[in-house]
Amino acid sequence: MNVVQILPLPDQPAASTEPVVDVARSVTKAEPNAERSTVQPVPEPYLLDRTFHALLARFTGGISPTALLLAWLDWGCHLAGAPQRRMEIAERVVRDTGRLLEAAAHATSPAQEPWSVIRPDGRDRRFRAPQWEAAPFNIVAQAFLLGERWWHDATTGVRGVSRANEAIVEFSVRQMLDMLAPSNFAMTNPQVLEKAFQSGGENFVFGGQNWCGDLMRLLSSAKPSRDEQFVVGKTVAVSPGKVVYRNELIELIQYHPTTAQVRPEPILIVPAWIMKYYILDLSPQNSLVKYLTEQGFTVFAISWRNPDARDRDVAFDDYRKLGVMAALDVIGRIVPAQKIHALGYCLGGTLLSIAAAAMARDGDDRLGTITLLAAQTDFTEAGELTLFINESQVTFLEDVMWQRGYLDTAQMAGAFALLRSNDLIWSRLSRDYLMGEASAPSDLMAWNADATRLPYRMHSEYLRKLFLNNDLAEGRYRVGGGNISLSDIHIPMFVVGTLTDHVAPWRSVHKLHYQVDADLTFLLTSGGHNAGVVAPPDEAGHSYQVMTKAADAPYIGPDEWLKLAPHVEGSWWPEWTRWLSAKSGEFCDPPPIGNGDIDGLPDAPGDYVRT
Repeated sequence: MNVVQILPLPDQPAASTEPVVDVARSVTKAEPNAERSTVQPVPEPYLLDRTFHALLARFTGGISPTALLLAWLDWGCHLAGAPQRRMEIAERVVRDTGRLLEAAAHATSPAQEPWSVIRPDGRDRRFRAPQWEAAPFNIVAQAFLLGERWWHDATTGVRGVSRANEAIVEFSVRQMLDMLAPSNFAMTNPQVLEKAFQSGGENFVFGGQNWCGDLMRLLSSAKPSRDEQFVVGKTVAVSPGKVVYRNELIELIQYHPTTAQVRPEPILIVPAWIMKYYILDLSPQNSLVKYLTEQGFTVFAISWRNPDARDRDVAFDDYRKLGVMAALDVIGRIVPAQKIHALGYCLGGTLLSIAAAAMARDGDDRLGTITLLAAQTDFTEAGELTLFINESQVTFLEDVMWQRGYLDTAQMAGAFALLRSNDLIWSRLSRDYLMGEASAPSDLMAWNADATRLPYRMHSEYLRKLFLNNDLAEGRYRVGGGNISLSDIHIPMFVVGTLTDHVAPWRSVHKLHYQVDADLTFLLTSGGHNAGVVAPPDEAGHSYQVMTKAADAPYIGPDEWLKLAPHVEGSWWPEWTRWLSAKSGEFCDPPPIGNGDIDGLPDAPGDYVRT
């Protein structure tokens, strides 16, 4: 049986502390060149406190009650000391109530506009159906929307409240209001009542069956049945290839060429390890890997192993050394004397940026280009995820992870679902349980449910060094005993942001323009963090804007960029492959699969993706 010797970790290791991992797992003959320091074990401090916090987290969903209390106290105290602001809010309530009562008095009049008081936001799907335009449901919906607007006004713009606490309060109120929306209750949802009338109440029977089935799967930790048609290696992650290298953290997959000749420079895909790697190799019609091989590129992809409690002390830098650097070493042996096009997605892009900066500092010139997909390097405006990231919350989360040795998949998935609770939680519950309709399955939804765990030490370092301290953007991040700077990166970059990204907002991704000293092509595509990236050319509805900034050109801010960048209909994939082709050499014969040392290793998608 594979064994990991765990060395206890200090509560908050210094930035210069080297990773502590002593692994005795079986690996291939090709060991990575990564060096690991050893640190003497130290006792964990405040064991009782940490145990108490871990127990408390079971009742709070992993949210620090202290962080919530401090945010509400900040808002409440400042609002209490703002009498004129309170009067303004009260006047607005009286005015809106009068307008709503007037609309209700004429609700049945043919001349009355259905949304005469307030209209739903264009992105709000809850009240789009024509049934909501009829009285009395229209009045109920407008009353709710007025309440939403009132609470938003009351919780934002209060002078003296810190921006972080204001965001927490506004987010908390929004979650409660989303739960109380009239679309979530049978008696106030005209679509549900119409379905019940037409079906004789069968929708409630089917909804009850859906609820019982979901409950049984939840209790048994089974995957949703509707995801069974999307099976790794059978219907998703099916691009033909071979695992050509394995260590205790990654499997490196080399995909078979699908063209007679290929570009000489290989592509290395570095995915995020918060989910499985095959987001870029979903069903064949949605696979970026398949698209790249069809364009004549040799593609390698890292598949991260799903960690468990034995990996509690795997450090963030281990992902760089055992992941990116080990993969580059192997690719260099398979395709010698060639530059490598490196692609990083989400957190994988952040890691790739760190590796590239360290390589530039050390004179390692193996990278030819860098592509980043929805990846941040400055975390001061990291979207609504920052609501869960402050000193109180990180400390609380560290204690939860300390007890288990990792961050649980359910907690990570829950945090992402809360960012879009209307679409990912309440609309689904209404459709499944009230309408009695099972949501249509998709490969992207199946991948989203295939979550991974995050090691205690790695995630703690990630949250503290990058989110809390912003060390990478501010030149304090240390690799190999020395600081690194993104400004040392001089090779061409292709950076993709997505328009409605809740995880890596495109304006945050855009900051790379003034962080690196390189020719940078920035592309803003329609869609969100995942759907915007998975944009095959044959799928309608995609569009993007793109513009290139030379290394010595003046900086253009995001708002001005949005006005200047030309708009293009269609997928961004062809735009990127044209850019890659221009940075590549002439076609040549494909390289061999592996380096002659792949006996016993499986075909793609490998073993790690199934754990």
